[in-house]
Amino acid sequence: MRILSDGCAHSGSLGLPAPFPILSVETDNYRTKTFTIDLSLDALPGQFVMAWLPRFDEKPFSLVAADPVTLMVTAVGPFTNLLHAMGPGDPLWIRGPFGTSFRLPGSGLRAAFVGGGYGVAPLLWLAQTWRRQLEGATVIIGAGTAADLLYVDRFNALQKEAMSPGVPLEVLTCTEDGSAGSTGLVTDLLSDSLRSGETDLLCACGPHGMLAAIDSLGDEHNIPRQLSWEAYMRCAIGICGSCELNGSVLCLDGPVLEYGRTEQDAQPV
Repeated sequence: MRILSDGCAHSGSLGLPAPFPILSVETDNYRTKTFTIDLSLDALPGQFVMAWLPRFDEKPFSLVAADPVTLMVTAVGPFTNLLHAMGPGDPLWIRGPFGTSFRLPGSGLRAAFVGGGYGVAPLLWLAQTWRRQLEGATVIIGAGTAADLLYVDRFNALQKEAMSPGVPLEVLTCTEDGSAGSTGLVTDLLSDSLRSGETDLLCACGPHGMLAAIDSLGDEHNIPRQLSWEAYMRCAIGICGSCELNGSVLCLDGPVLEYGRTEQDAQPV
């Protein structure tokens, strides 16, 4: 157990919020920053933590990494604007991790990782974690404009590292206004990829409309998908019901929900 200078301890998971200093802050675009925290958690890609500013509010954030804890923060309101005003050395209160993670159903699969807006946050860690077990991967990153695209440079760096010997990683971008990459939506690029018959699994995170469209595409092409649903989570322990979606409480049953199944999964036990 690592004891911090203010007496707080890193213990792998945190049921109650505890303060940990910010190590670094990196500007990603005009409204998004990535915060690295002096904390390591036992977590998996797709899970989230709750960040608290005492006497103000608490909000959920997908983990960009767990060792050390890394969070993408887009300034969209009072809470995130306050976070953006913080810097190295400032304490951020964290509890978690919570929720379900992405799950690799087998080795040798060809996966598509699809992120819309700041929904790209958990997908970089996911690609890094799975890269040695995949046969290939396509990353599709979408946004409204070129200025809104996130983590393209980080995925390009991962592409240069090579997933594993002989395993390709393709990084595709699109914008609604055509200012970068292809013109259109992530589902346009995904449709092209699915028609090629070279995708075995879909993993996506982003706005609900995007995820619903990806779910329909996966169903049409009979491809299993794991979708990470964004939601306003207040308690993170299934009590308040603020994150209910079609009968699922996303802080417990999600945020990653699985749809469809692989041929392996369909085999009788």
